[in-house]
Amino acid sequence: MVSHIGPVTVMDSAPSKQYSDDVSLVMVLLDTNPFFWGGENTTTKVSFSNFLIHVISFLNSVLLLNQLNQVVVIATGYNSCDYIFDSSTSESLNVSSGNGKMPALCSKMLQKLEEFVIRDEQLSKENSPSGIVSSLLSGSLSLALCYIQKVLRSGRLHPNPRLRDAFFSVVVACLGIGCISFNFIEIELSHLTDINLQILCLQGSPDGPEQYVAVMNAIFSAQRSMVPIDSCIVGVQHSAFLQQASYITGGVYLKPPQLDGLFQYLSTVFATDLHSRSFLQLPKPVGVDFRASCFCHKSTIDMGYICSVCLSIFCKQHKKCSTCGSVFGQANPEVKLPTDRKRKAIDLNAAYN
Repeated sequence: MVSHIGPVTVMDSAPSKQYSDDVSLVMVLLDTNPFFWGGENTTTKVSFSNFLIHVISFLNSVLLLNQLNQVVVIATGYNSCDYIFDSSTSESLNVSSGNGKMPALCSKMLQKLEEFVIRDEQLSKENSPSGIVSSLLSGSLSLALCYIQKVLRSGRLHPNPRLRDAFFSVVVACLGIGCISFNFIEIELSHLTDINLQILCLQGSPDGPEQYVAVMNAIFSAQRSMVPIDSCIVGVQHSAFLQQASYITGGVYLKPPQLDGLFQYLSTVFATDLHSRSFLQLPKPVGVDFRASCFCHKSTIDMGYICSVCLSIFCKQHKKCSTCGSVFGQANPEVKLPTDRKRKAIDLNAAYN
């Protein structure tokens, strides 16, 4: 349907956002655990430097798909996590290496990554690891969700300042000469709000059972915000946390069999926008490990006891919940439950009376 607004002819906007050329915001969680990538780990088939080459190529491909796409990289270490790259800031776009041979994206991100790894290794020396050497996945998921909430709550405008300033400069000029209406402005603003939100976890370290509660809270928060969590496992073991995260939020879980072609997996599976995925045959996980971790010993269990008040999980029976303080009732062995025949007789007598 075509509507005439003064001298300008404008097509009505589509009722669904799937017909618009959406802009994507990809939050990449990069596993930089030194105990996983270090010399003690002999099971990884790809080195950390080659892993970064694949990741940087993937980030460049996402930015090339649409000039308004945005990429944010979060480093996930053993003791800490932090933002190391944001393509929307002018600082990351205008920085280049001294010899002029390295792109701005590589130069800025590698510099921030090196500083982060040094800080994380210093914290690892102060706190010597014991048990499972896992990365801080819960912290990086929280940082990604906080950034997404900041984007969602920044208003109806697109978070990219270049698009916002360019659009309003054109709008002010057109309003000055009276060749545009407010209906046209509302239609264009609706297109500016179309943005695909996505979290991609590049994980190699094993799961940390002590992070179960924090990770599950982040997963449910992403589900409520309708943000899919994609998972790409570069380690030997599968991640039960990320299996549940991708299953609950509607993301994609993939463990590439050949890490030498990691860029091909990233570009063909995770670089696609959410609307395009409905036309593709994406890999599906064989099974999802829904086992939980107990709150008392932080170990993965198959069967346990659950508090009816706060839903805390315990591997053994306790008299009192350590989370909310509720006192658990003990079953009285002397009280015998009525049999099925007695129960039926009682029901019949109650019905006749």
